[in-house]
Formats: sequence, structure tokens, C-alpha cells
Amino acid sequence: MKHQSTDKLNRHAVVLLSGGLDSATALAEARARGFELYALTIRYGQRHEVEIDAAQRVAEALGVAQHVITDLDLRVFGGSALTDEIDVPKDTAPDNIGREIPVTYVPARNTIFLSLAMAWAETLRASDIFIGVNALDYSGYPDCRPEFIDAFERLAAVATKAGVEGKAPLEIHAPLIELTKSEIILRGIELGVDHGMTLSCYDPSTEGAACGRCDACVLRRKGFEEAGVPDPTRYQAGAEVM
Repeated sequence: MKHQSTDKLNRHAVVLLSGGLDSATALAEARARGFELYALTIRYGQRHEVEIDAAQRVAEALGVAQHVITDLDLRVFGGSALTDEIDVPKDTAPDNIGREIPVTYVPARNTIFLSLAMAWAETLRASDIFIGVNALDYSGYPDCRPEFIDAFERLAAVATKAGVEGKAPLEIHAPLIELTKSEIILRGIELGVDHGMTLSCYDPSTEGAACGRCDACVLRRKGFEEAGVPDPTRYQAGAEVM
């Protein structure tokens, strides 16, 4: 994450795209930096699978060269409110979010996702991966921290053909990691992201309307309020006003 390689294999970038606000902004950031975009979306058994539709909308709007949607069912392990029969926490006060690792944490999710992105990057002869993790206004996940990104980048240096041969080290870009949610929203607007196409909710309706009460919705709403811009999110009936 810290180094800037001067010997890129090409200008392709693999971008992990969930369909949420952060990943859409990371995709737009990669585009702004001149990369040809290869978006990777994973259907992992998440209860909010309608986010896949959002990812497709974002990928099309931002003009990716290729969008791969792959299946990897993490429900076989469970252990998370997103992949198991565990209730999604609701109505947590914003100041209390992130103080401890919540039940919405999916064990090893970003490690698995980055590994898949690394595999695709190798086949594309790409030296760059973008991920929209954030360590400020976030839910307390251990795999959203700078330490994790740095560690994975070190792993990639010894786990890939290009890294071992010294041709071009794989660089993990986390352009949002030190931004607040409001700063991410404003940056997205600068980059032309239509936030109305994105979905952040952990427990949306089958039609894709956000619950307005889970941690992801609370942080998203707070971000729009602090950014001073209208929130375009489509909420379920009764969730518009808290």
C-alpha cells in the first residue's frame, strides 16, 4: 500500500466491487488514476445479495472493461449475521459502532476476497488491486485496517510469480482507508459516482430498499448528514425518519 512501483506490468487494475458506497468510490478512484477497470464481485451467500444488482449497475455506469461475478458460499462456515441465522444488529448509536468487532463481521472475508483478486490480477498481468476498506467511520472489522492491507501486500510479494521474479510487486490500493464516511461521499461526488445506485444495507428488503437501522445504514446516513448533501438512499417504509 505504501510503495509506488515504477515497473508496472500494465495499467489494468482489479477492483473489489460489492455494490456499496465505498467500493463504488474505490472503483471511480481507480478510473481517475487512469487504470483500465476489471471489477470483481463475490456472491458469498450474504443475506444482502441484492447488493450484486447494485454492483452491476455501478460497473456498467463506470465503464469497466470486464465485470466478473463469482460464487463462493461462505454459509458453509456461518459465524456471521450476514451468512448465518443470526440477527443483524439494529439501532446502534453511531458513537458505539466500531468499539468492538460486531456479529456482522464475516470471518476472513477480505483475506479471501483479496486472494481471489490477486489470482485474477496474475492472469491479467496486472500489478494493482483496489479495495474500498475504511478504518475511520467503519464497523470495527479487523480486515479493514492499514495493518491488514500492509500485511497482505507483503504476502503477495512472496505468493505471486511476478513478486518472486521481481518483475512488478503487487500493490494493494486502499484509497479510502483514512477518510471519514462524509469525505468518501464528497470524493465520490467529485468522481461522478451516483450514490443512488449503491447499496450499503446489511438487511435490505428483497426489492433492495435499505432498512435504515443496521450499522451500515447508520454510518451511511451519518455520512450524508455530515457531508451536507441529500441522501439518495431508498429506505423501507417508516425508516426515512429516525
